[in-house]
Amino acid sequence: MPDSKQFRKDAHRILDVICDYYEHIETYPVKSQVKPGDILSQLPAEAPQSREDLENIIKDFQTILFPGITHWQSPNFFAYFPANSSFPSLLAEMLTAAIGAQCMKWETSPAAAELEERMMDWLKKMLGLPENWYGVIQDSASSATLVALITAREKYSRYQINRSGYSGTENFRIYASTETHSSIEKGVKIAGLGRENLIKVDTDEGYCMDPDLLRIAIENDINDGKKPICVVATLGTTGSTAIDPLEPIAHICKQYDIWLHVDAAFAGSALILPEYRTMIKGIDFVDSFVFNPHKWLFTNFDCSAYFVKEKESLLKSLAILPEYLRTRTQGLVNDYCDWSVPLGRRFRALKLWFVIRSFGIKGLQEKLRTHIAIAQELEKKIGEHPDFVLAAPRTLNLLCFRWQPAGKLNQEELNNHNEQLLNTINETGKIYLTHTKLKGWYTIRMLIGQTYVEKRHVDSAWQLILETAGEYGKKTGTGTLDS
Repeated sequence: MPDSKQFRKDAHRILDVICDYYEHIETYPVKSQVKPGDILSQLPAEAPQSREDLENIIKDFQTILFPGITHWQSPNFFAYFPANSSFPSLLAEMLTAAIGAQCMKWETSPAAAELEERMMDWLKKMLGLPENWYGVIQDSASSATLVALITAREKYSRYQINRSGYSGTENFRIYASTETHSSIEKGVKIAGLGRENLIKVDTDEGYCMDPDLLRIAIENDINDGKKPICVVATLGTTGSTAIDPLEPIAHICKQYDIWLHVDAAFAGSALILPEYRTMIKGIDFVDSFVFNPHKWLFTNFDCSAYFVKEKESLLKSLAILPEYLRTRTQGLVNDYCDWSVPLGRRFRALKLWFVIRSFGIKGLQEKLRTHIAIAQELEKKIGEHPDFVLAAPRTLNLLCFRWQPAGKLNQEELNNHNEQLLNTINETGKIYLTHTKLKGWYTIRMLIGQTYVEKRHVDSAWQLILETAGEYGKKTGTGTLDS
């Protein structure tokens, strides 16, 4: 029998480490300050022959590994898109790890399969998605998009590619905006569709896909003997959270009988707010949709919600049934291993269940509205400051801006100065920001969406940005700022 008495003692010790971590998380450098190889050089080249004491392991974790951690759960983390956790989600993850179930089929854990089915129903209603859709939890939006591309590929090849492989005459084409996430291109490669067959459609001034240009691209391809099979619309691009105009894109896809996949990985969480449901006008014509609760719905990675209109197309594209997986409940229940690429599946629905019940829909809505309100206030400050400019429209809680002091600086010079400014800010360890490029302009991104972020954190971050820009301006002779 396992030594539960010792485990209870050890578990309490680890819980103390976790609680201490969160109580002091604001004091740590947000972005790890180590150099390449610093951690590796401190790790023994060989594994130990004998067991080691937990206290020694914890000590090495704190002294060797901890300096190499970038603290995604810090309220001073404003980089990328968040990978948020929360205490309810952590508790559920502990139970998931303890149970250690493989939730590939209904029979391998009926509770996991049926809770997943119910959680996807909850999310569907919370987000205002069509009632006739079917949902499954994937590990990431990248995997979900790959599943959508494979399903579109199989549907338009009449499921022949899975059977015989490519004939070389398919000429399939996929369309997405120039601001689409890199996972689209990666999925196209993995699905064997070919990067050259991913057509990047230009955007309007707000970095949203231009439907007129999409239509032109599709018609040109049809006239050239190509076969359009999938359009990927993005609700919340990674660069600027631009919202592609779903309704006109959906009508184009319906007209030409093209699979429409919606990548709402980050912004999809905002659909729990009724005031943002305008983003999905035209949703009834969509074939598949993904968003990540592990980004902005406080459910730690990995938990990606994927919805599909035609369940049969999905299953015909992915399902496979060797003898050792046959069960008496086949066809009577959802065996979710047939809905995704991997066979093995974690009990991801449990943490979603904990989070939604612990916050409640109103609590989740309050969190999101608070983040958006803080972003609106900072947007005003940036817009009013003479040495900063907003680089893209704010749609939710991401702010894209750049330092642009008075003086005749060309794009290359401004790009270099903004890159140096960003690096200087991050080197302080006080906050963490990242960048993108929009129409060639180096742009600083600040995402206000960490689970426990407050207005005071954003105020301090803005003050640091101003002070650092002022010092940098004086040092380089490119201008000064009044903080």
